Amino acid sequence: MLIRPSGAIAALLLFATPAAFAAEPSGCDKFKWDIARERAALTSADRQPLDSGAELAALPASAVSLTLRPLADARLPTPPERAPKDGSFAGFTRTTAAPRPGIYTVSLSAAAWIDIVQDGKVLKPIAFSGATDCDGIRKTVKYELGAQPFVLQISGAPEAAISVAILPAE
Repeated sequence: MLIRPSGAIAALLLFATPAAFAAEPSGCDKFKWDIARERAALTSADRQPLDSGAELAALPASAVSLTLRPLADARLPTPPERAPKDGSFAGFTRTTAAPRPGIYTVSLSAAAWIDIVQDGKVLKPIAFSGATDCDGIRKTVKYELGAQPFVLQISGAPEAAISVAILPAE
């Protein structure tokens, strides 16, 4: 049986389309929920500078600008749930005061992996949304936090600093 060139091209396109569907959405309007508050926090001029490993006595009212280190130097308290790419950056902060229990969004200005460790366990996210080509915000993840201190770990970041906002979900 001979396959005509046009049939072969159609077959290739048919098998190539799943990759196209896997592409991340582009633009601020492609997030699954309203990100205006998170985006404003991540881009505000009053972001608190914070070195990796620093402790926070309470959740900041706005975003922080977390200084990251090469993964080998980051000294993350818990191994990341996802292996970071070579050459990427990582860091962490401890919140020593217990937050009010509830659902919080953790939002990042750039692509990176988020792990929250509370009561010795890595929390699983309850929702995720992300999009490329949205100035100031790249992803936002919802977690249910208990009334215990926690560690926020960032890994796989492309640069040595990232803005992070931890806000109660609306």
